[in-house]
Amino acid sequence: MSTYLLRRLIYMVVILLAASLFIFCLYALTPGDFITNNLKLSPERKAELREIYGFNKPLIDRYLNWMGRALHGDFGFSLAQQKPVLTLFNEYVWNSFLLAITSTFFTWVIAVIIGVVSAYRQYSWFDSLVMVLIFAAMSIPSFFIGLFLIKLFAVDLRWLPPGGMTTTGSNAAGWAYVLEVLHHMTLPVVVMVLLGVGSLTRYFRSNMLDVIRQDYIRTARAKGMKERTVLFRHALRNAMLPAITLVGFELPGLFGGSLIIEKIFNWPGIGQLYMQSFTVRDYPLLMGFTMFIAVLTVIGTLLSDILYHVADPRVKL
Repeated sequence: MSTYLLRRLIYMVVILLAASLFIFCLYALTPGDFITNNLKLSPERKAELREIYGFNKPLIDRYLNWMGRALHGDFGFSLAQQKPVLTLFNEYVWNSFLLAITSTFFTWVIAVIIGVVSAYRQYSWFDSLVMVLIFAAMSIPSFFIGLFLIKLFAVDLRWLPPGGMTTTGSNAAGWAYVLEVLHHMTLPVVVMVLLGVGSLTRYFRSNMLDVIRQDYIRTARAKGMKERTVLFRHALRNAMLPAITLVGFELPGLFGGSLIIEKIFNWPGIGQLYMQSFTVRDYPLLMGFTMFIAVLTVIGTLLSDILYHVADPRVKL
């Protein structure tokens, strides 16, 4: 295990170095930047700022300078927000994490239950209804679902707030603040669950259909075990093995998969900050966020490999 982890860590370092070079070149070679597109600045002031921030230096010098500071935990200074990039991450990323981890939990729970029942009752009316709803959820754009739910539950019925994390001007504290945040995050969580549960349910349904046809499932039923025990203790455990590979994509998806949702519901998360920075071409923050997603991706891939080995000892690392 230790040899494997050491080898994977070396691979991760090489991959991240290659990713950093690609990310930097992608943004550095894109025409225009925050200073050039700022119409409020005079040509003299633009030239002065470009000299201060080093935008006039050769590309390789700018990359080595940026990478050197990144290795020490400094991803630069946001030109639009006038704050260090890591400071902004610390302010916004936990809001995104709260939204994403909640929606991911409900998505997996619902997908597992519906996938198991749908596979057990294959070709029934329940299975047909599930498949119709799955394809409907996968085909409708996220912004349409978000705006529709805002119109229905926030504007017409007035059951839920249309956006934000707290009520404007609220001074709630303690449990009152917690309940207020939960009240505001209900709609964005529902939208994210609707968007994610479809494909995941299909995945679990397909895996369960393969597993419940195996000989050991028939043997368990022949021993007189309860159907619930056969499905959830024996079949589901093995059907979950292929799903473990999805963990590697879930980790970066916690922060990168809710960009549009945070924008629609005005949720103060890292996704909305990224969209704002992209509009004004705040490249230091964009590069820091993209590098952050790259780090989460390689860590998630390593984690999924290790979990697969733990779940199935037959798999050798």
